[in-house]
Amino acid sequence: MPDFRHAATSSVEQQLAALVGTQNVSPATPADRVCGIQPQFVVAPESDQQLAAVLELANKSGLAVIPRGGGTKLDWGNAPKRADLILSTARLDRILEHVWADLTVTVEAGCTLQALQQTLAQHGQRLALDALWPEHATIGGVLSANDSGVLRIRFGALRDLLIGITLALPDGTLASSGGKVVKNVAGYDLPKLATGALGTLGVITRAVFRLHPLPRMATTITCVANQFSSAERLLAALLDSALAYSALQVRIPAEDQRKIFVDVLFEGTEQGIAAQIAHLQSLASFTTVLEADHNVWKSREVLHSQYLADPSSGAVLKMSTCPSDALAAIAGLTEIAKSRASSSVVVQATGLGTILVRGARNELQHRAKLFREKIESSGGSLIALGNSIVGTDFDAWGSPGDALSLMRAIKVQLDPESTLNPGRFVGGI
Repeated sequence: MPDFRHAATSSVEQQLAALVGTQNVSPATPADRVCGIQPQFVVAPESDQQLAAVLELANKSGLAVIPRGGGTKLDWGNAPKRADLILSTARLDRILEHVWADLTVTVEAGCTLQALQQTLAQHGQRLALDALWPEHATIGGVLSANDSGVLRIRFGALRDLLIGITLALPDGTLASSGGKVVKNVAGYDLPKLATGALGTLGVITRAVFRLHPLPRMATTITCVANQFSSAERLLAALLDSALAYSALQVRIPAEDQRKIFVDVLFEGTEQGIAAQIAHLQSLASFTTVLEADHNVWKSREVLHSQYLADPSSGAVLKMSTCPSDALAAIAGLTEIAKSRASSSVVVQATGLGTILVRGARNELQHRAKLFREKIESSGGSLIALGNSIVGTDFDAWGSPGDALSLMRAIKVQLDPESTLNPGRFVGGI
């Protein structure tokens, strides 16, 4: 009896090869698995037109598509319901236009953040973004995961830095929105819609960003508090002050939770930074104030790396709450954890916290459920980053709130066949 499934697969593979070249279509290996699901093919187009054509073919053939950039966050979100084709943006890695006089740049989705920053630095500029693993993370992946760090308190979140985007939709359409100027309000705000959608609405092929000048100098100051109340008092004073810091975070390491570290980044001229430090010292007189290494701003990445070194015994959680409630929420987590040595925490002053918790899987699920209930009851949210505790008993995203019906309607409008990352996003979208 003929193997019709094999024949159909071979036909699709041949059509993919005709679109992008035989050398750019390969069988997926175990290293290409997504949350344990094994895809069939890996396809790497070299242009957004090729990518759109591949996506259209996959959509018509009923293949589930997993977009992939640097692969640094493929384990974020729920496991996909299906995974047939990995659509790689590795060959879409060009910086298309840097209009340095207008402080804008147009870049393809497969360009790494580090490569972009190195090019911009030649003109004394930067994308004011500190995402995880910049040497590997691609622009498209960073946008899809909505991954931004501590610089957002001064320069805004990704949605504020993004001014234009091009998306490949499952029907083969290339949809563009926004423009190349910093002030652009015409049309549907597709950039904000695609940011953080985890590639479930379309595949980002290029983006346009607003830029900022590189600072002349940068100094990191760390204040050391001996108890939660002192750290909360200092954080409140800093948030209410006239200090022009570029970043502000709180660290609570597992190895010594008797101390709470508050890091502050100042950027500018030597005289300006000196004045800022003097003001900080007056606000933080009840703590120990010292100059620190800039590596403290990698603390969030360190937690993720520690988790990846042994994911079977840990979980990384992302907390979102009001900035004024952040430390109180962390204190609640400590109480739930019952063991202060079981968790490490990095909290951005914008109310976002990254938490590494250690323990057995069932115990971690239980703790995460309790903490999610506690934080959601006060209007916050808790997301699991990495799939070590995600499963039928624990969703990666938590409660979608009242927006789920609208989100599903948008998904149906843009991806009616659920071709892109099926089941990975909020509410199983």
